[in-house]
Amino acid sequence: MPSFDIVKGIKPESSYRVSAIVSNFDLDLDHLEERFTGEINPPEGWQIGLIVGGSGTGKTTIAKECFPEAYFAGYEYTDKPVIDDMPKASIKEIEKTFTSVGFSSPPSWLKPYGVLSNGEKMRVDLARCLLDKKDMIVFDEFTSVVNRECAKTTSLAISKAIRRSDKKFIAVSCHDDVIEWLAPTTLSSGSPRIGYTIPTKSVFLYNGEIQPPRNQTRYI
Repeated sequence: MPSFDIVKGIKPESSYRVSAIVSNFDLDLDHLEERFTGEINPPEGWQIGLIVGGSGTGKTTIAKECFPEAYFAGYEYTDKPVIDDMPKASIKEIEKTFTSVGFSSPPSWLKPYGVLSNGEKMRVDLARCLLDKKDMIVFDEFTSVVNRECAKTTSLAISKAIRRSDKKFIAVSCHDDVIEWLAPTTLSSGSPRIGYTIPTKSVFLYNGEIQPPRNQTRYI
């Protein structure tokens, strides 16, 4: 997918409060929109990608639009042990996958998803993505709900796991620190930024640009 031009229009339902805001701030509802443009040209042989930028910069919009089939939208879990919620695979394969993403405590494998910590839940989701046999995984809010030490260990673990496989993985994150841990990439300014790495070197590919707002619409 060499390029994208995404326009998100906003059409709020009419109400007294909406009308008051439109009047008070001189807004034009016909031009209340956000626009995201850019190019994505991954090099041959890439395995790990990264979309990183602040809140409201279009990371999720770009990820969903460009990679709809690979985008991870969450799983439904039961109250059974998480090991029983995994897709069809051998016990050894599940154990190996759990360990590869840093979820390496056998007693925790016997707990239901709902009682796990945020860090454990993220690792379980990552393991399930790997076991789903998809060729590409786009994982939104990567490390967003965990402390930075957990983010570091998880990033290093998933980076190693992906490089040992034939899969492609794109993390979508608001944290710049994962760049070093997940896939060191030469990045320049811009928001959001998209980078890819291939096994032997790192390449910066895309510096996202949000179009200027029209008629006082702004991005937060």
